[in-house]
Amino acid sequence: MFYLYLKALHIFFVIAWFAGLFYLPRLYVNLAMVGPGAANQQLLLMAGKLYRFMTPLGLLAIASGLWLWLGFGISGGWLHAKLSLVLLLLVYHAYCGKLYHRFVAQQNQRSHVWYRVFNELPVLLLLAIILLVIIKPF
Repeated sequence: MFYLYLKALHIFFVIAWFAGLFYLPRLYVNLAMVGPGAANQQLLLMAGKLYRFMTPLGLLAIASGLWLWLGFGISGGWLHAKLSLVLLLLVYHAYCGKLYHRFVAQQNQRSHVWYRVFNELPVLLLLAIILLVIIKPF
């Protein structure tokens, strides 16, 4: 029974983390489009708060996933592929933090179009992870 509660919490943390991973780059699209001023400051405030909110959720998703993996002996080649994709998500998350600090320092050098493409990466990673978890192809 504990396993099911842990699994439910893991899914909750993953969903909450992905909500941030989907929305934060969208804020960057808007930041890249607006010039200095009140709108810029409001978007920076929102982005900073979101990043600080989603980081613990990501850590809880990782921790609960590791607990499921190591504590309950989940195994398979699909899991190694999934863990590789999760590692890419952690890099993506950290890079989002770096981008935020560039916006704060007014050193953004990317266009809103670049951020629109960047915004799609977690969508593709999530799809791949879901397919690996459900289908377990290897």
